[in-house]
Amino acid sequence: MKQWLYFLLVVWVALPLGATEMPLNMTQGVTDISGKVYDLHMTILYICCAIGLVVFGIMIYSMIYHRKSKGAVAANFHESTKVEIAWTVIPFIILIGMAIPATKTLIAMEDPSDADLTIKITGSQWKWHYSYFDKDIEFYSSLSTPREQIDGREAKGENYLLEVDKPLVLPINQKVRFLMTSDDVIHSWWVPAFAVKKDANPGFINEAWTRIDKPGTYRGQCAELCGKDHGFMPIVVQALSETDFDNWLVEQKQLANNATVAAAASMSQTLSLEELNTQGEQVYIARCAACHQPNGAGLPGVFPSLIGSPIIKGPVDDHLNIVLNGKPGTAMQAFAKQLSAIEIAAVITFERNAWGNNSGDVVQAADVGNFSSSNASSTEPIEVVADAASTIAATTTDITDAATEKTTQAIEAVAKVVTPEVVAAADLPTLTLEQLIAEGEQVYATVCAACHQASGAGLPGAFPSLIGSPVVSGPVSGHIDIVMHGKPGTAMQAFSSQLSPQKMAAVITYERNAWGNNSDEAVQAADVASHGQ
Repeated sequence: MKQWLYFLLVVWVALPLGATEMPLNMTQGVTDISGKVYDLHMTILYICCAIGLVVFGIMIYSMIYHRKSKGAVAANFHESTKVEIAWTVIPFIILIGMAIPATKTLIAMEDPSDADLTIKITGSQWKWHYSYFDKDIEFYSSLSTPREQIDGREAKGENYLLEVDKPLVLPINQKVRFLMTSDDVIHSWWVPAFAVKKDANPGFINEAWTRIDKPGTYRGQCAELCGKDHGFMPIVVQALSETDFDNWLVEQKQLANNATVAAAASMSQTLSLEELNTQGEQVYIARCAACHQPNGAGLPGVFPSLIGSPIIKGPVDDHLNIVLNGKPGTAMQAFAKQLSAIEIAAVITFERNAWGNNSGDVVQAADVGNFSSSNASSTEPIEVVADAASTIAATTTDITDAATEKTTQAIEAVAKVVTPEVVAAADLPTLTLEQLIAEGEQVYATVCAACHQASGAGLPGAFPSLIGSPVVSGPVSGHIDIVMHGKPGTAMQAFSSQLSPQKMAAVITYERNAWGNNSDEAVQAADVASHGQ
């Protein structure tokens, strides 16, 4: 009997200790929360092992020493009050012992207050969109595993299907708050090393947070079955020291300025059909092939074929519109903010000439800019770049030193195009209250409703209601200021670089007159532009 007891005691101690080193066990992670989750996991494992030791120990002992071959006779007894009390009280005590640390850990996991940095994470099929509040930095992060590896034409890489073109960059030793939502279906942002796994639901905002202890690269993926390419939606987080993160912020802003200048310069370029097809094929494989397939055949009943489709064979403007603005109610996303004008021109040219379409159509970056300028649904950055490109083109008609100097000045000016001060110099229109409300409702539904809800009621404890709020019912200048510059320490971001003065004026007017606010105040673009000066 003693030998059995010693054996079971060794098993009870060895199993959980061995589990800590097993590759299939939960990892400790690199955050305080992940450490707490790991400790909770191991505590529960010890309790489960102890229960298993007692239960199976009694079962094995009974089968060996009370078997029929040894002459054991079954006892004849009825209920015992003491036993009833024991097997009720003991499990209750065990559950309480498990619930207390679990509750403490869950409360800590759900406390995103006092964050040093807030990042909005938007999931879409099949990529992530990261927006740094108060930093004027946003970008899309997509799978970068080569198609050759996915199709089996090349050997799989070390981080197969867990690598992206642009990782999320975070500082260590700072509390980072995540606001998660979705553009289409339910996704789930999951990074095991942070013990963060939160659903991203369309029309709702979920919160999570982390504080990373040490630099490194940490990988995860979408943990929700979000469609056929669910497995092609990885997450890569690069954690940097605070100094390196500050340097990265400066570098990103410089890169954004350079990209704006390059985009403006590309507006004046004229590429051949072959050049556009070559670049367009690369863009198509990276951005479009997941849905429409590399051969353009799509998936019947899910994603339409591009071979001889009405969009491909129809007017170029219709093709431009659907690529730039997407198609509501379908999986077709808007790529106006995801691709440059030259990339959009190239991929449209490729689609109109590949797979036997052979239209011979050539779409240039200038065509994209001109279309954007003439359609209010397009995004402001492309509009302004198109205007800058016109200036560049005008200055290049006479190739002299003076003209070259003017061209350089025009290109350099593009770096400032997204500020309201530049727009204030233009002749801004004056709209009626009805026109402002109509446009403002569209802007609100696109930009604001995810947080403040379509009804303006907000989410209590997370996002304030706009119905009769002090900001909406207070001075117009205060309302303009918070929309333009945001509110530090909250999820309210600055929209001065995201929306034009007219769109800000429209959404402010809408908020001050919707949901029973009824102020009858009409805020004009000139009011917003002058406020920013």
